[in-house]
Amino acid sequence: MKKGKREWRAALAGLCAALLFTGCGKASDAAAAQNGYSVGLAPMADAIAETAAYDEKYGVEDQASFYEAGEGLDAGGMAEETYEPAQESAVKAAGQRKLIRTVNLEVETKEYDSFLDALEAEVQERDGYIERRDSYNGSPYSPYSQERYATLVLRIPQEKLDSFLERVSGIGNVTSRSDNVEDVTLRYVDMESRRDALRTEQERLLVLLEQAQSIEDIIAIEERLSEVRYQLESMESSLRAMENQVDYSTVYLNVGEVKELTPVAEQTVWERIRDGFAQSLQDIGQGAVDFAVWLTVHLPYLILWAAGIAVLAFVLLRLRKRRAARKREKTKEPSEKGAADDGKTNL
Repeated sequence: MKKGKREWRAALAGLCAALLFTGCGKASDAAAAQNGYSVGLAPMADAIAETAAYDEKYGVEDQASFYEAGEGLDAGGMAEETYEPAQESAVKAAGQRKLIRTVNLEVETKEYDSFLDALEAEVQERDGYIERRDSYNGSPYSPYSQERYATLVLRIPQEKLDSFLERVSGIGNVTSRSDNVEDVTLRYVDMESRRDALRTEQERLLVLLEQAQSIEDIIAIEERLSEVRYQLESMESSLRAMENQVDYSTVYLNVGEVKELTPVAEQTVWERIRDGFAQSLQDIGQGAVDFAVWLTVHLPYLILWAAGIAVLAFVLLRLRKRRAARKREKTKEPSEKGAADDGKTNL
């Protein structure tokens, strides 16, 4: 009986395969043949073949005899089935969790150039690399300021990230830090499953293409094959990008040059008063120095402005004197004329 059932299933699988390949040779059934290899007869044949192999492996004829034999049953007579959460199954399928780590750091330093050199050495020592670096060497509106800062995007191997962050805290003053971990295990497993399905579909399409006889079948299969190859390449590219993000953590680091480091520990009232007073004196002194530098640098402009103002004042003063002289002459002429008329009248 067991041998007869296996032969019956093998015959049914062969019949399904024959019907599938026969349908490819008909021009009127080209579309049906195109869809049949993925959702029609081929999966049925595969399922029957897998069932036959399962029965042959365990030496049973059907599921009923399997449970009647007492195998696969729990204490209550029910079939043993393990229900695992989807996430745990995905983790087991992937081998380990796929975690993308991202860190944001704000760092202060008094030795700007030395810090950047040490930072680059630490990155290279851990087989990482600098993805992006933007440097700022001072504002053009404040050329006397010595403050500089840089923005860097670093890629560090995930297993060496913690040691790298600890080292950064040792060579600089970390004022702010934020960590983000994204679990992409499920998405990665789904993408892998989709990639494997596309590979299987591609192999079946190649087999059908070799056996196709009509032009319509060849054109339909090649069109679908092109779509599958495009999707497969896109899926593999996405998987590689995700693997790179998992293997290499991203560190966004902003480093600024300062004259005094920000205290990390909380200060007492006396320390705040002391530091505030010292900071005020320092600001006054720095302001005086900046003013002296500004005055010295702009002295030529100031001299030109002073000379221009002096010339203008001189010209205005001369004009004023001339106007005053003219007014005096005008008032003097009528008085002299009047004195002459009085003399004639007396005569």
